[in-house]
Amino acid sequence: MITPLDLTDRALAERLLTIQHAAYAVEAELIGFDGIPPLQEDLDGLMSSTELWLGRYDGNTLVGAVAYEVDAESVEISRLIVDPAHARRGHGRALLDHLDRIAPRPVSLVSTGSANLPAVNLYKSRGYTTTAEIEVAPGIYITQFRRAS
Repeated sequence: MITPLDLTDRALAERLLTIQHAAYAVEAELIGFDGIPPLQEDLDGLMSSTELWLGRYDGNTLVGAVAYEVDAESVEISRLIVDPAHARRGHGRALLDHLDRIAPRPVSLVSTGSANLPAVNLYKSRGYTTTAEIEVAPGIYITQFRRAS
């Protein structure tokens, strides 16, 4: 089940933060950099997020989420997180597919650590193309992707 998330619900936000920290810890290890902003975020920061959120549940357990922002022409995915205990089971792809259905836009944007090959491969498999690689710290790069419909 995929549903919008209300981050004013403290218990939900706490679970989401736990997933976010675990997911970004995996990315930090993959890319060799622990300065990823969502990895440092605290509960108040998450709860004050202005992004829209969708959550993926396995039964009653939140296992992943996608945060995004939309305007008339584009959707920008700012976070895609899956609990590492539930990774590699299609939850991330399901969240992205659902987002495509509920917020179709001519352009979709996302970025990830260039060395995060699982994420890079997921986005490429969904038709995203690389638009830029940006060095965010010495030797650490993020890849920006774009998909036009």
